[in-house]
Amino acid sequence: MKKIIGFLLVINLYGAFPSWYYNIKETSKQKKAFVEILLPLIKEENKKILNLRKKIIEIFNDPYFLLDKKKVEFLAKVAKKYKIKNITDKEEFLKKIDTIPPSLALAQAAIESGWGKSRFVKEANNIFGHWIYSNKGIKPKSKYDHIKIDYSIRIFPTLEDSLAAYMLNLNRNRAYRKFREKRWKYKEENKTFTGLEAAETMKNYSQLKEKYVTLLKKMIISNHWDKFDKTP
Repeated sequence: MKKIIGFLLVINLYGAFPSWYYNIKETSKQKKAFVEILLPLIKEENKKILNLRKKIIEIFNDPYFLLDKKKVEFLAKVAKKYKIKNITDKEEFLKKIDTIPPSLALAQAAIESGWGKSRFVKEANNIFGHWIYSNKGIKPKSKYDHIKIDYSIRIFPTLEDSLAAYMLNLNRNRAYRKFREKRWKYKEENKTFTGLEAAETMKNYSQLKEKYVTLLKKMIISNHWDKFDKTP
C-alpha cells in the first residue's frame, strides 16, 4: 500500500511517468506499475465526467431552465466543448457526456504509448498519440526529412491533460459516433458497457482498422483488465 501511495504522490507532483518507472526490468512488474499509475487517473477523470453529467441532468430536470441565464450560459459553454448543436437536446448531452471503460483506456494507452516508453510520452506526456495541425508540438521523426510535415505531436502539461483530451475526443469526435451510440444503448438496457464491447467500435482510431480492434481486445483479455469495468 505504501508503494502505491508513493506512485500517486509522484504523479500528483510531476504529472508524468516517474523516472524509476523506466528502470523496471521485469515485464510483469512494469505492467503492474503502469496500471497503478494510470488507473487512478482514469477513475478520477471519469468521476469529473460523471459530476458534469449529473449537473446537466439537474438542469434539464428544471422545466424553466431556459429562463435561467446562468444555466443557459453553462449549457452553451458545455455544448461548445462537446460539439453539441442544440442546447435543448438533452439526449445529445447525455450521449456525449459519459464515462470511458477503464479497460479500454488502459489498452489504448499501452498500445499507443508502448507501455509509457515512447518518446512522445517522455517528452510531451502524450499517451494516446494525439497530434495537431501546427508546429507548436514535437515534430515526428521521419527518414523523409525533405518532405514538409504540417502537423506535430501535441504537448500536454501532465498525463491528466492527455487523458482528459483522449476522453473528450471519444466523447465528441464524429469518428467515434458508433462508440457513443453503443454506450447509450447499453445504458438504456441497464447493461455494463465494457472495454471489450467498446473496442469493437474503435476501428477509426488507427490505420490498422480491424487489426487494431483485435489488438485492443487481446490487450484487455490477456491482462484481465475487464475487471476494472465492473467498479465505479
